[in-house]
Amino acid sequence: MTTRDEELGRRLVHGLRPVYVELAEYDPAWPDAYAAVAGRLRRVLGERVLRIEHIGSTSVPGLAAKPVIDVVVGLEDPDDEDAYLPDLIADGWDLRVREPGHRCLRGSAGALGANLHCYADGSAEIVRYLAFRDRLRAHPDERRRYEERKRSLADRQWDDMNHYADAKGPLIEEIIARAGGPSR
Repeated sequence: MTTRDEELGRRLVHGLRPVYVELAEYDPAWPDAYAAVAGRLRRVLGERVLRIEHIGSTSVPGLAAKPVIDVVVGLEDPDDEDAYLPDLIADGWDLRVREPGHRCLRGSAGALGANLHCYADGSAEIVRYLAFRDRLRAHPDERRRYEERKRSLADRQWDDMNHYADAKGPLIEEIIARAGGPSR
């Protein structure tokens, strides 16, 4: 096991999970799938949701993506799990990642999967997600370059989705920097 895998093992609730990454062409139904998830989260969490945003590749018109809706929620304190996590689990969400200031859960968006990232509202990570999304939406050249990178990494087995994300990381960091987003 590599050092990266050991570090992931401390954060991943269920450990490493092999995954085959397959991309789909952009589907104009993805924003509606997000809207359904957002409505569901608002019903479940109510006023505890301070912000909710569609992030990830399905939030960028024209970009090929894994058909999984990514959502970020801003909460008062994501480390205070008792304040929200039992309600999400009761609604069918599965906790996948637990790290300081961040929880990631997996659920469904109708026939699609959904990933829910919980951070403190206003956190640097939320700012980064939105800077990246907005840059890809506004700059077709950046979107094309990112899609080329994703396609070069798709259609193969990864030891864990985090390894696929790590392989995209340097380009994502470049794009966030050009967008004026915070660095890690």
